Amino acid sequence: MSDKQLLHLVFGGELENLEEVRFRDLDKLDLVGVYPDYESATKAWRSKAQSTVDNAHMRYFIVHMHKLLDPDGDGKF
Repeated sequence: MSDKQLLHLVFGGELENLEEVRFRDLDKLDLVGVYPDYESATKAWRSKAQSTVDNAHMRYFIVHMHKLLDPDGDGKF
C-alpha cells in the first residue's frame, strides 16, 4: 500500500448553460470536500450528483489535486 497522498477535490455548482463549464454564481459553489483517493471522491461525487438530479444545470466535478500539486509525479516541488 502506498503512503502517497492522491488528493481529490469534489465541488459543484449551477451552470449558466449546458454547453460549457461556466458557473451561474461563484458565491454559491458547493465545495463538497477533499478526499484522499479517487474511490472516496467518486462516492462523494455520485451522492451529490444524484441528490441534484432534478436540476439539469447542476453539475459536480472531481479535480485531481495531486496532479496539480505534483505535475511530473516525482513527489517533489
